[in-house]
Amino acid sequence: MAGATKRLTIDGRFSMRRGAYLESPSMAYETWGELNAAKDNAILIFSGLSPSAHAASSVEDPSAGWWEDMIGTGLPIDSKRFFVISVNSLGSCLGSTGPASINPENGKVYRLDFPVLTLEDVADAAHAVVESLGIDQLHTVVGCSMGGMSGLAYCVQHPQSVCAFVSVSSTTRAEPFSIAVRSLQRELIRSDPKWRDGNYDAEDPPLVGQRLARKLGMISYRSAEEWVQRFGRERSTSTLASPGDRFQIEFSVESYLENSAQKFSGGFDPNCYLYLSHASDLFDFAEHGGSLQAAFKRLELERALVIGVRSDILFPVHQQRDLASGLREVCPDTTLVELDCSKGHDSFLVDMDAFRPVICDFFR
Repeated sequence: MAGATKRLTIDGRFSMRRGAYLESPSMAYETWGELNAAKDNAILIFSGLSPSAHAASSVEDPSAGWWEDMIGTGLPIDSKRFFVISVNSLGSCLGSTGPASINPENGKVYRLDFPVLTLEDVADAAHAVVESLGIDQLHTVVGCSMGGMSGLAYCVQHPQSVCAFVSVSSTTRAEPFSIAVRSLQRELIRSDPKWRDGNYDAEDPPLVGQRLARKLGMISYRSAEEWVQRFGRERSTSTLASPGDRFQIEFSVESYLENSAQKFSGGFDPNCYLYLSHASDLFDFAEHGGSLQAAFKRLELERALVIGVRSDILFPVHQQRDLASGLREVCPDTTLVELDCSKGHDSFLVDMDAFRPVICDFFR
């Protein structure tokens, strides 16, 4: 059975890691396949920062999902074998409760009154979804990018409820380069006069700040190697520039960044973006025990797969090597796969020919 987006309301106060709470928050999620009688075939998927719960098409929603080529009948995450659950992160604006949601305690939009968000909160909210489906133990938790950190948080906070873990282009904690990129992205949004300390008009959001933040993000998501192969110094045929603009778009790579920015801006709430970006920087697996070694010892995994991409500058491949090394100390059946994709961090979204065989082998 597959269906369009479902919602779970978590009754009562949902405690947050930094000490605050949310009153009866909602979680958006989608499912594919059937839960078997033993309830031991469920796979939970955490996405990166901006995707919705719609990871793949379904009968009720035939539109392509963000991981369309990975989930479904006969695909690596086979919905004939598994019951697949994809959640929209707490703090997002795509169905789950976040800064753009109404605070039920006062009837107003949360905005910056939303509590400090952590990826541990994202993981706990997803755990509430899993429990509501009557599942005590997941076959596997899969996390991509930010979702890999959310998945790791899930595994360490609910160790007895996970058998296996798949980390895709993720890490135990962000490095200074990634923090610097996200910090500047947040500053670009907050520097837009229309942001107004988070009190922007929903019909007139800080689009300039969002566009610039997205452009910076795209530069970090892809690789210089891809830019050379894909664009070189080809001239743009874009008509986006204003008449008389002395610094108008002249190169194809500029047009690509501008088009990507325009597609994203306005489609994702700025405050939600700020909160999730900040949560990515805050995550440090070592906080679960005082050191990375102590945190790894809290896991009770039977199998693990860590996938990295050598051209990834946002989550460089040495971070996946370190993650796999730590996992092997407590889970000997841990596999590390380093892929030679040229598309950088975004490879897991756009280079399916490289990722499908690896994930297929893990679940075979």
